[in-house]
Amino acid sequence: MRETAGGCKQELQVQYFFCFPAERSSSFHPLKELQLGRKMKDSVAEEHLYLGFSHQYRDSIFPLHTSISLFLLSYCDCKLFKIFLVPTGEDVDDQFVTKNLLGDIEVHLISRCQLPAVVQSCCLPAVVVKDGKFCRAGLSVVLRHIIQKTYEADPSKKDVLELLGFKKTCLKACAEVSQWTRLCEISIPLAVEGFLTASPEHCQTIPPDILQLEKKLGEPVRVHNDDKIRRQKLQQQKAGAKTAVPVLGKEGTEEGKPVEMHQHSLPSLELSIAFSKLLVQEVSDAVNREAPHIRRTKTSDLPLLDHVFAEGLYFTLADIVLLPCIHQFLVSSKKQGKNLVNLPLIASWYRRVQEVPGVKKAAGKCKMELLQLPELMSAPQEQLQGFSSVPDELEEENEDSNFIGGPRPTMTKLMVNGIEAKFSPHPCPSWTIDWTNLPSAVSPGEGKMSRDRALRKQQQLNNLVAAVTKLAKPGDVIVDFCSGGGHVGIVLAHMMPSCQVVLIENKELSLIRAKDRSDELGLNNIWFIQANLDYFNGTFNIGVALHACGVATDMVIDHCIKARAAFVISPCCYGFIQNTVKFKYPRSHQFKEVLSYKEHMILCRFADQTAVQLPPDRRLIGKQCMGLVDLDRAWAAEEHNYSVQVISMEPESCSPKNNMFVGIPT
Repeated sequence: MRETAGGCKQELQVQYFFCFPAERSSSFHPLKELQLGRKMKDSVAEEHLYLGFSHQYRDSIFPLHTSISLFLLSYCDCKLFKIFLVPTGEDVDDQFVTKNLLGDIEVHLISRCQLPAVVQSCCLPAVVVKDGKFCRAGLSVVLRHIIQKTYEADPSKKDVLELLGFKKTCLKACAEVSQWTRLCEISIPLAVEGFLTASPEHCQTIPPDILQLEKKLGEPVRVHNDDKIRRQKLQQQKAGAKTAVPVLGKEGTEEGKPVEMHQHSLPSLELSIAFSKLLVQEVSDAVNREAPHIRRTKTSDLPLLDHVFAEGLYFTLADIVLLPCIHQFLVSSKKQGKNLVNLPLIASWYRRVQEVPGVKKAAGKCKMELLQLPELMSAPQEQLQGFSSVPDELEEENEDSNFIGGPRPTMTKLMVNGIEAKFSPHPCPSWTIDWTNLPSAVSPGEGKMSRDRALRKQQQLNNLVAAVTKLAKPGDVIVDFCSGGGHVGIVLAHMMPSCQVVLIENKELSLIRAKDRSDELGLNNIWFIQANLDYFNGTFNIGVALHACGVATDMVIDHCIKARAAFVISPCCYGFIQNTVKFKYPRSHQFKEVLSYKEHMILCRFADQTAVQLPPDRRLIGKQCMGLVDLDRAWAAEEHNYSVQVISMEPESCSPKNNMFVGIPT
């Protein structure tokens, strides 16, 4: 035995894991070059997938994020990743794990202290390229990556790519801002885990998040060709006929058996469309042709579309995420003898998902014994009232944000109470980076920017880098939040080789471009993390963000406060600010005493009116509103023992959004 640098004892080894080999499938596909415009230079490198492992309960591995990941791998028949389970406890029975893991996936156990350093800074699941510099973290990001890699290795698997939905956006929006992503990715898995571990007296009621899903499944469906499909549905209803809808039997097309055709009473157009897509069939011409009186019908008079799957008419990644969670909830409810009459839509969805080709086979690999549920009658609507997908107070406040009015009464109200926008003097207004002597890959102009925009971007970077340079010490970890293409982080990594720089960005293509630039420069002190902010939990000394959009500025400040890190942030998109699950506005005690949420939103909307095309007096009001919104943020940070300055970047013409925070823990 020896002790590692992290204080973790392990056997003396080069790389010795508890390993449970399995035969590699004959259908294994070698990694190919990334397609769809992705150009990572290490695209053929082996990728490691790290999954948390706390315990096994019935036929699922916990946390549920791990079961969901393994279920998707089975559904995609993907063997492109080296998979590691990371136990949360020290003692893991390897024989127990071996007995219950997937039969055709090779899995390794690895302790937390053996993880690559970049993964130790992230919540699991996480995928990292073998060189340890590029990490993807968080359930939705990892699952979307598995889907893309599967399709790139075998382009014939178009059904796998279809899981990403219309425009490939399924679960792409951050859980911090998307209520639907949050429900699927966070709320329901946690609700089910809590339900399974609760004492009998605490699991008598259905979790509110499950009821939110039931309510969501009862809402009308909106799709990109909504009008056309609704007219087809109207025509079908008026025809009063029956249509043949494909319904898969126990094996369905999975074993090459013919598809059963069941007769459904109309309306059933949604089912017909959904399964015709899954089976690569077309809806019949009789359904597609519209009668003249149907074409003349007003859109407001057309029938609404019903849910077939979680996001509407088509089977997507959201269904993959929800199935292991809802399955565990239903199994537990059945064992407790609970009546599921209040969840008829979830029960119908659960039955319907089982008819999708490949689902039963994947469930079998994961040892999920899917239930056969009876048809349930719809619950009375009043039983589901009060379980909106948005908290009541949040819904009321956000509805109230659609207002008409100017900022002057609000600004006057603040002034009467002694609150005016304050800007601290710039600490080094003439400081500038020597751009002419830097490698071209460091400059933001290396991208597709115009010369004027590249100059303004350089001026913005002069301001942020000057502030960070005054704060940073050798050995510091600097995190570039919302990094985009890495304009800030790459400059910092190049100019401060003794500091470790971490770029965090949700958009994959932007981060890939940043890594390409870093590779060209040969930087060794930089990491790239594709993740939502909440999935980064590493320690750091300085947080930086250039033009963090809307609520993202407050999220970055919150991360820095929790880490007791200094921050240098330039906000943007004030008009996108609104109350969220985590943040309420105004932020500071002083502003809350004077302004309502609606009044604060007036400031935010007018803070966005600083474009150079606007009249000077209007831009001046916009600048004052920016200063007031940022003063509220600065005072909120000072309530957590920070010293915060709000500064105008030099020259102010470098950006219409030219405010900058410099915050230091006291």
